Amino acid sequence: MTAERITVELIDQIKPAVFELATGYARRLRECRYADIRVEVGEGQGASAENGHSKASSSDYGFSFGIRILAGKQVAAPGYFGQSLGLADLPALPKLLREGLRHAHKRALANAERKLKTREQFGPLGESIYSSHLAPVQVCQDVVPAEYQIDPRSVPLDEIVRYTADVSKAVAAVDGQVRYNYTNAFTTLTRILFCSSEGASIDQSFALTQGLLYVVAQSDEATEEIYDYVGHQRGWEVITRGSDEEFIRHPDFRAFALDLAREAVEIARAKPLKATEEEVVVVTDPHFNTLKVHEIVGHPVELDRALKMEAAYAGRTWLLRDLEEHQIGKQVASPLVSAFSDPALPGYGHYTYDDEGVRARRVVHIDRGVFKGFMNSRQTAAILGEEPNGSFKSIDASYVPLIRMSNTVFGPGGTPPGQIIGEVEHGYYVCGHRIPSIAESRENFRISARKVYEVRNGKLGQLFRDGGIMADSRDYLMKVDAVGNDFRLYPIPNCGKGQPMQTKRLGNGGPTMRSRARLTGA
Repeated sequence: MTAERITVELIDQIKPAVFELATGYARRLRECRYADIRVEVGEGQGASAENGHSKASSSDYGFSFGIRILAGKQVAAPGYFGQSLGLADLPALPKLLREGLRHAHKRALANAERKLKTREQFGPLGESIYSSHLAPVQVCQDVVPAEYQIDPRSVPLDEIVRYTADVSKAVAAVDGQVRYNYTNAFTTLTRILFCSSEGASIDQSFALTQGLLYVVAQSDEATEEIYDYVGHQRGWEVITRGSDEEFIRHPDFRAFALDLAREAVEIARAKPLKATEEEVVVVTDPHFNTLKVHEIVGHPVELDRALKMEAAYAGRTWLLRDLEEHQIGKQVASPLVSAFSDPALPGYGHYTYDDEGVRARRVVHIDRGVFKGFMNSRQTAAILGEEPNGSFKSIDASYVPLIRMSNTVFGPGGTPPGQIIGEVEHGYYVCGHRIPSIAESRENFRISARKVYEVRNGKLGQLFRDGGIMADSRDYLMKVDAVGNDFRLYPIPNCGKGQPMQTKRLGNGGPTMRSRARLTGA
């Protein structure tokens, strides 16, 4: 098996061999109960600029595989192996995959043996150590193509370099108070093959394109630093044409960057927001609610977190203290509030199958205020006796998958956002997310905003900077008394989870909402 360079078409060549290894070779390993192999190939290019001058550019590929095996006679346990590869490894790929299967198999057997000894050593307490198994799923064979108008590989790198430098130069010219800016744009095409000992063969491709602007504006009042992204699972057209879909709307990257630069200048001239001791009425826009739903709904509904599998390094969730003390079936929010994760929605969180071959589906977390359940994996679904819902993902085939958000959002309501603000006698309109600070179990939060407007008699008034809101999560959700019909999805490019850390791109969003909270600020 040879090639002059690594491209996504490599998957076509290796698919039969990978399927045979998963369904044939792996099944013959001693006490092997299950095996899967993921092979990932990606091609991408991008460039950055600083204050109107080109800073860096790159055109590169990624090539990796990951293997999971469940093995053991009396008690089963998982074993994993992953590896990043290069062009020189291609001729030896079948051999490397067989060696990887043997490594994962040995680790699974060692883990199973240790589990059994620990159970025997600790008597009744040891019964809490369970045999690992996977909840059943429909075994699929499928090919899912990427969606794009401009193939990420067809864009000349020189064009990306010129574009980012031109945008950076235009941002610098917006206003004399723009002191610094950094632009970055990239476009990629990735293809992932999943084969399992159960007979699954799933070949998925994803295009992804993103633009970033970081800008610093300085006035007599303050120095303001803000940054934001445009991004979608599409081709280079995301940058040059923007997006005008039902839930994802933004102009081309140049117009987006100029608008953000003007906003930075405006915010730098504003007065700082003063914190309040008491709760006030707060109306939060869809962009702010993107980070809010991420932090107080998304992470707390990951079932590995709820089952304390990541408690040592990432925390727990207030939604499930243990199997007897939990919020399942209980009122945790106003009847106006719903929240769900849906990989079928467009954007960064879209996929058809997760990284263990489970067909993804919408997972309802809050239905009209009542908490319904969690995102899971096949292994965690088996613990609770639930159906797997396709939420097991990694950032690269060489990493162990984790339970991750797809598009996790607050559901839309029926009220126009202008009416929600117009009904406020005195309160605050909180726009654009910045930085979160979240409790260990996510039971309370503090999230800063880009802009906060005072609202008097239904009208927007003075603009403030350096503000935000803080509240108890359940108390805040229970006090929601209006939900807008302006549902939007935004890209989150840097959600961190795991040890070692996996920084994943996903989608969040929601509509305008109104509740009560304390203001944070000066």
